[in-house]
Amino acid sequence: MTDWNATDLEKIAAAEELDLASERADGTLRHPVTMWMVRSGDHLYVRSVKGTDGPWYRGTRSRHQGRIDAGGIRTDVTFHAAGPGEYAGVDAAYRKKYGHYTSIVEHVLTAAARASTLRLEPR
Repeated sequence: MTDWNATDLEKIAAAEELDLASERADGTLRHPVTMWMVRSGDHLYVRSVKGTDGPWYRGTRSRHQGRIDAGGIRTDVTFHAAGPGEYAGVDAAYRKKYGHYTSIVEHVLTAAARASTLRLEPR
């Protein structure tokens, strides 16, 4: 596991949204998808509202790596499935960051969405 540079972590986490492009099997990048992202501790996380059936989530499963762009930082990352022990912190981070979107934030707090939680690590 590679740790985030503190400055990059802060800039990315402060952004409202993140653009994520996963790598195809041939190493080329898919079109980026704009999504919510949160910081819990010193880690960054994303979730699919559609759970593991979500198209962008399925795209992360071929090579487990891609590129993100947020807060003025564009960097290559690896995607790691988060474990159930990380879900509570990620839930709390989503509620804190996006809680003002009352009717929408609940969609990333479902059991299906939790199952798609990915931890983003720099590479």
